[in-house]
Amino acid sequence: MSSEIPDDAVPSYRPSFPDRRLGVGLVGAGAIARSAHLPAYRAWDVPVVAVTSRTRADAEALAADFGIETVHDSLDTLLADPRVEVVDLATGPTGRLELIAAAVAAGKHVLAQKPLVSDPSELPRLAEVLDEARAKGIRVAVNQNARWAPAWRLATLLIREGRIGDVVGVTHLHDKPLPPLAGTPFDDVPHMLLNDYLVHWIDITRCWLEGTSVVAVAASDHRVPAQPDEARNPWGADLRVDVSSGASASIRIVGSAVASAGGCPFWIHGTEGTLRGSVLLGSDRLALDRDGQSREFALEGQWFTDGFAGAMGELQTAVAEGREPENSAAHVTATVRTTIAAVESAQAGGMPVHPAELELTTALEGKAAA
Repeated sequence: MSSEIPDDAVPSYRPSFPDRRLGVGLVGAGAIARSAHLPAYRAWDVPVVAVTSRTRADAEALAADFGIETVHDSLDTLLADPRVEVVDLATGPTGRLELIAAAVAAGKHVLAQKPLVSDPSELPRLAEVLDEARAKGIRVAVNQNARWAPAWRLATLLIREGRIGDVVGVTHLHDKPLPPLAGTPFDDVPHMLLNDYLVHWIDITRCWLEGTSVVAVAASDHRVPAQPDEARNPWGADLRVDVSSGASASIRIVGSAVASAGGCPFWIHGTEGTLRGSVLLGSDRLALDRDGQSREFALEGQWFTDGFAGAMGELQTAVAEGREPENSAAHVTATVRTTIAAVESAQAGGMPVHPAELELTTALEGKAAA
């Protein structure tokens, strides 16, 4: 039996912003800024007042295409620009932590690309930077934009409302082609699928398992049939996370799927119901199965680019409300530690890693003013 859930019973899952949008200074003029950050900000009326990049010509071309008034020659001059209230770091992971530190020192709020950090040796320095930010009232958020992919965001809100009871298990499957990897910088990242590509899936899963502690992480990656020799990183990966409640999560990439249509289906099983859905490649959907009924949601929007608006909107709303954002760097640190554990497990041939005191605290705990 299938029925539509009344509109007034559906949590608001779309991006939201305060009445006054803060001025954004963009650092980085690469493909992700051009294809996702700036189209999202244009659609949601976010003022991007300045841009800087390692190559001025790239910054100038981006500024011309998106109507950005000022191109700065360096990070220092962008940070000195009084119109810049939020620094949007659309850069690669190398040196990201020190860029965050520089923005915090300059008194600017920060939205940093993911992964926040991938080297465990950077965690103590990250903690120092976040302590400084808190002392100064600066908000540091991470561009975990997939949290605002419509199906994933609505699933998060329904779980928070108790619509499926306690989460028993989470399952993700990649039923889609992988993006081009061979010959790209991503192919130089050890255990790239676990270390970078799957960060969004790990992050949303930890959101659905909040209120528990991670007790074990087991992961492996493997080359798949017909994977080209020049592709240095494996194209297949499996990841399992066990938590203190007895719930577990599984993420599987079988390789670069060959199919006429694809997506990333997911299942969230609870003690009182089940959520089934998918994201990407036009597969977006979400259904709630409870009390003998399967209830379909009519979703509005797409991960690309609404997810990027959602991440920026949550940061700006948190600044306006004097609280920590849901996607705060402190909250995302648990995602970082889970990812690091997955890579450690893969390096050990898939042996489980048992992270000490890895609690999946809720984003709502950061709602109080800091």
